Amino acid sequence: MFLETVQFLIKTIADLFVLVLLLRFYLQVARAPFKHPLCQFVMAATNFAVLPLRKLVPSLRGYDSATMLLAWLVSMVSSVIILSLNPMYSLAAPETWLALTLLAVLDVFKQSLTLLMGAVIVQAVMSWVNPYNPLSPILDALTRPFLRPFRRATVGGVDLSPLILFLIIQVILMLPVQFLENSFLMQLKVVMQ
Repeated sequence: MFLETVQFLIKTIADLFVLVLLLRFYLQVARAPFKHPLCQFVMAATNFAVLPLRKLVPSLRGYDSATMLLAWLVSMVSSVIILSLNPMYSLAAPETWLALTLLAVLDVFKQSLTLLMGAVIVQAVMSWVNPYNPLSPILDALTRPFLRPFRRATVGGVDLSPLILFLIIQVILMLPVQFLENSFLMQLKVVMQ
């Protein structure tokens, strides 16, 4: 019981930090206004880890590769810690490290989709409740490229593009992502036997 609680805490804290790192990355890609309090929070919460890593990892074509690498590292380290706490698993086999590496990449992708889904939901709800909220420009910057292909989907003046994007994200999470995740986990189980 205690071990499960520790594993849950490690996974939750790591996932939250990965989400904040990904938010930092995507806010920079979307060129969101960095004077906003949310952007200021994201920068303050991640600067301690990102700024030292930027000295070692240069940006790639204008993208903050240090932030993305750090998100992957946090996901990888949390998986390694959780597996090392479980006596059934051994981290000695190279196949284990390959499976953990691929699981961490997949986890960062899943977290990115979760972040996009959350932004779409919050943006849709806020458009009904308070369309002139100060958070609207940031949400619009994050979601606009993904909603643009579906903007023509309107029924009776209601924009259905958030619903379509939400369904597409869910299908991606349910089919290819779940299949890959199960494949990597099976690889881990095969290596452990």
